[in-house]
Amino acid sequence: MNGADTSVRVTADLTIRLRPVAEPDLVIFRRFRTEPGLIGPDWGGFTDAAEPARRFAADGYLSDDDTRLIVEVEQERVAAAGIVSYRAQRYAGRASYWEIGIVLLPQWRGRGIGWRAQALLCDYLFQHTPAQRIQAGTHPENVAEQRSLVKAGFQLEGVIRACEFRAGQWRDGYLYSRLRDDPPPEALSVR
Repeated sequence: MNGADTSVRVTADLTIRLRPVAEPDLVIFRRFRTEPGLIGPDWGGFTDAAEPARRFAADGYLSDDDTRLIVEVEQERVAAAGIVSYRAQRYAGRASYWEIGIVLLPQWRGRGIGWRAQALLCDYLFQHTPAQRIQAGTHPENVAEQRSLVKAGFQLEGVIRACEFRAGQWRDGYLYSRLRDDPPPEALSVR
């Protein structure tokens, strides 16, 4: 990783970086709201396709407690591969933490981009905020995301029973966390 640059060169011809949302990226946000199945099991039905433009106009998706960044890949050309998010949460008193998430467009999945983007996001948050804890949840059937979280330095904490209503029923989730003083994740370069 290149300090505050939030980028990593994976191979001589592949770089992954995180960057703020730009207006042309709003098409991705709209697609995730209106194309069933595009984001996999996290899709919760049709939602307001104009809302991303309103949010972008309000704060550019950069706020103190709820931010989105674009996962950008450079390989022959520069392309937006998906979105990472981080949202401030609190357990008790002053014990705040970040809840992160990621969604990649289908053509960018399975290439090692997701776990690297999540590791870059954690490094960024640990560098620029005092948070001790970052957590992420996923579905029991999303084995690829479970592997990505582990590669990005997360540890499985447990099952959260009946935490989500999806596809007509209550479903369990898996909770992962990474602490500031946990061992660093695998090297971000290709193995």
